[in-house]
Amino acid sequence: MIHMIQNAKTQAAELTLKAYRAAAAEGALPEAEIAAVPVEIPKDTKNGDFTTTFALAASKALRQPPRAIAQAVLDRLELAGSYFDSAEIAGPGFLNFRLGKAWFRDVLSAVETEGDAYGTSDGLKGQKIMVEFVSANPTGPMHMGNARGGVLGDTLASVLAACGADVTREFYVNDAGHQIDKFAQSIEARYLQLIRGEDAVPFPEDGYQGDDIRELAQAYREAHGDALADADVDARRAELAQFGLDVNLPKMKADLERYKIHYDVWFYESTLHESGFVADTVEQLTKAGFTYEKDGALWLKTAQILADNLRRAGKKEADIEKLDLKDDVLRRANGFYTYFAADIAYHRNKFAVRGFDRVINIWGADHHGHVARLKGALDALGLNGSEKLDIVLMQLVKLLRDGEAVRMSKRTGKAISLHDLLDEVPVDAARWFFNSKPDTQMEFDLGLAVREDSENPIYYVEYAHARICSLLRAMEGEGLHVPAAADVDMALACGETEQALIKQLAQFCEIVRIAARDYDPSFINRYLQELAGCFHRFYTVCRIKGEAADVAAARLKLADCTRAVLKNGLRLIGVDAPEKM
Repeated sequence: MIHMIQNAKTQAAELTLKAYRAAAAEGALPEAEIAAVPVEIPKDTKNGDFTTTFALAASKALRQPPRAIAQAVLDRLELAGSYFDSAEIAGPGFLNFRLGKAWFRDVLSAVETEGDAYGTSDGLKGQKIMVEFVSANPTGPMHMGNARGGVLGDTLASVLAACGADVTREFYVNDAGHQIDKFAQSIEARYLQLIRGEDAVPFPEDGYQGDDIRELAQAYREAHGDALADADVDARRAELAQFGLDVNLPKMKADLERYKIHYDVWFYESTLHESGFVADTVEQLTKAGFTYEKDGALWLKTAQILADNLRRAGKKEADIEKLDLKDDVLRRANGFYTYFAADIAYHRNKFAVRGFDRVINIWGADHHGHVARLKGALDALGLNGSEKLDIVLMQLVKLLRDGEAVRMSKRTGKAISLHDLLDEVPVDAARWFFNSKPDTQMEFDLGLAVREDSENPIYYVEYAHARICSLLRAMEGEGLHVPAAADVDMALACGETEQALIKQLAQFCEIVRIAARDYDPSFINRYLQELAGCFHRFYTVCRIKGEAADVAAARLKLADCTRAVLKNGLRLIGVDAPEKM
């Protein structure tokens, strides 16, 4: 868990503070309480590798011009034995530090020492986090939104785990409620049509029209004949729904396994109803005074809950009134609980029963109106949903082929499902492209995803890894093995191109941390593309084969460290790191 960027920042801050205190002790600067010394990487590294605005920030407290403060500090900087070779003043009072060979050597040492663990940290250690994603209705095949949500959730879970969290991946199976009733009625109609003829049996107006429903009805009849033709309607629908679920769920699981997604928990909505947990949750809301009855239904005071939350957040009454907040039905007049009631109970289970510190849901953007309502209901239960429940909303996916939008599968003539997609595009390519910034609409170019050239980003990155593996094999055949970092003469690997590559290796730890902080695992993709680009430039400029043994060894070490970090990054997004291409 060595973070070389942070180590350098910490050291620059400590050196600056020590020099300031020396200046104050000598009377060159006034004494003052210094809370912190900010250190950043400048946008233009020609001005240095790290910079501090200490002199500008302290100018008011010290009543001195920033450049005078910076000069007093610079005069007393003790860089011997540090990561820095030199420091200088720039602009109105920036103090810029330039890295020396020790830091570059220690980056390679960190990659070597930590191996597969390089890039991990313990920043989230002790936190129990659930990531719930996909959770597609088991009434039909998974679509492109599920494909995107699948890789975003899976990769976010990997990133959070890399930062020390105890992560659970969960799929919520909606095997109860209106969708399942409609599913049952749709299969029932197709089943009875097979027996009595299509004209004899009307199909529900809001039923599922897909061929997969016809296939389920046909499969049931082939297995059981006409046994349900004259059965009790409720019993028939219950059996057909269960049959459909027993067929669809294994298919979903198989597609997700093929997509390299492995869940820790498959949680069934039906268990919440059967155990009475939905009823109990609604009862808890009633006891807390947040429900009322109207027209035979039980309602949640959603508008009141949300308005109170907004007031606490400082929102003005006039602005709250403009939102036209509405209440929600929890239990219908027929006695059945709504999906919203079940969803509240499900999230209550996550926090109150299973004890997660944080829950992250990956939802489609069309669910945005549900976010505040669910959080508010959890607040009403005393579960602090506003703080502990995070929703990542992802935008739509647009499939392209040769620049044209694609909606139908050539093979089936239906909307392209995850299964169809994985028949056409390699799994690794699908995972790479879908791991894009969640809050932007994405275009998935089917043609680009299968190209084997540098225009295809996943090919570009995987090729960098394979290229290094090929280089290592070739050099080993000539008797040159990768040296230990301690045996590398960094003076032979500190040209501009080598330094750029080593700095990029050092950035990996920070990138993983930011990806976890922002719930945006696409940071890993962008980082890997930049790292692959740095390596390809290094390989073009810095020869290895035919160079003096010590130069070749230093460059070979750098190449091998790049291989290790590429592999670690690809593993985070669930993509293979091929050794040959």
